[in-house]
Amino acid sequence: MGTFLPIIDLSLPEKTSTAKLIRRACLEHGFFYVKNHGISEELMERVFKESKAFFNLPLEERLTIMGLLPRALLGYTPLFAEKLDTSLSSIGDSKESFYFAPLEGVLAQRYPNQWPSEDLLPSWRQTMECYYKNVLSVGRKLLGLIALALDLDEDFFKQVGALDDPAAVARLLRYPGEVVSSDVEETYGASAHSDYGMLTLLLTDGVPGLQVCKDKSKKPRIWEDVPGIRGAFIVNIGDMMERWTNGLFRSTLHRVMPVGKERYSVAFFLDPNPDCNVECLESCCSETCPPRFPPILAGDYIMERFRLTYAS
Repeated sequence: MGTFLPIIDLSLPEKTSTAKLIRRACLEHGFFYVKNHGISEELMERVFKESKAFFNLPLEERLTIMGLLPRALLGYTPLFAEKLDTSLSSIGDSKESFYFAPLEGVLAQRYPNQWPSEDLLPSWRQTMECYYKNVLSVGRKLLGLIALALDLDEDFFKQVGALDDPAAVARLLRYPGEVVSSDVEETYGASAHSDYGMLTLLLTDGVPGLQVCKDKSKKPRIWEDVPGIRGAFIVNIGDMMERWTNGLFRSTLHRVMPVGKERYSVAFFLDPNPDCNVECLESCCSETCPPRFPPILAGDYIMERFRLTYAS
């Protein structure tokens, strides 16, 4: 199956040309694939295997490690707990998930992770921690290339404190095969939304369902399928990066449609340290194109977005 999204090869030695390809992808789509990133398919398969083992536990077992706002979302969130498109009248999105976040540093102490019992899932935590560290490393590399794509120093995001104890969160997702249908409202696996933060790296199990809408201002919206590519990440820009770039790099509307088959994915949201100040980049504004958004702390921005989509 062909795809309209660009494929970025991270193994190419020439960073400048890779950064140019990423720039074009962020200007035109806000979405792209990343291959040859250095994470083994064996580790990816282990993550899916452990994820399925968790979601196959009895519901009462999963609910013992449920994450709740305002403390933190870390842990399990049940079906219909989230509604990404708040304009819908449906009960919520047809998915369940499990969040885990920084493994060390100040944020890890402030928001400790909850883990399933080792008696039930002995190699679960070790697998997830290994995956987290590996994807964080790929994300840091990508942000260096994105900085170059914005005519900034490669280590710009490090310089401004974004990568000093970053608020990177992994989210295991399960979309059930059977769908609760309603005569009133269509049911979505994940209703239409753009991600809140800086950068998302998504791993899918190959089951279809993900769709993107390239032009969110156009009515009616046109949705295009994004097929999975084995071993590759699907990467997208979030709203915070759109804000940082003054609207130059676009966060793209996307959704997950039920396809009558169980679907698993793993999203990795790479967001800045909560104390990082997000203000218009110098390379993205001018006298004729002044900053469109006031500066804001990354943590304040993310928490406000979460409050809007989760019932308190």
